[in-house]
Amino acid sequence: MASAFPYRLYLVISEEACQGRNFFEVAESAVQGGVDLIQLREKNDTTEAFLKKALQLKEVLQPYNVPLIINDNLEVAQKSAAAGIHVGNSDIAPIKIRAAWESCGILGYSIEYLEQLYNEQTYTSDYLGISPVFDTATKTDTVTTWGLDGIEKIRASTQKPLVAIGHMKASNVKKVIEAGADCIA
Repeated sequence: MASAFPYRLYLVISEEACQGRNFFEVAESAVQGGVDLIQLREKNDTTEAFLKKALQLKEVLQPYNVPLIINDNLEVAQKSAAAGIHVGNSDIAPIKIRAAWESCGILGYSIEYLEQLYNEQTYTSDYLGISPVFDTATKTDTVTTWGLDGIEKIRASTQKPLVAIGHMKASNVKKVIEAGADCIA
């Protein structure tokens, strides 16, 4: 591994993804099982509902010292005093986030093309989301399916921490880490 990124198992969670199970219990069980970073991704919630959920989730995570990352909503990230924010290419740019939120701790950025490794958005971010590594039904709005070769190419070009996302399972995690990922989501 090339970076000092302290997180190894990253849960991206939404109430919808919990399929009727208690959202907060799912998050707590995941943390008890080894998750050390959680991203709250609620694309369809109002800002008010998203903020309420973020504040409640922070309370659940606090005893475990697990940071909360907010997906693509700077207002919720700031008002909840989240540990950070994760954005993609169609979201607010990382450079604008740094300008608007000086106390932003962890800033994640999903890349879609290798060329993005060399832009100011990538330089401004703390880690890169590589998504999807393998095709997945849970996120279909992506441009590139990276595969293990993609992770290897990205790792050869950057020292940024890499978070591998997309159809991660026990049978492929070791290969994903060996290819250069620092963290599995």
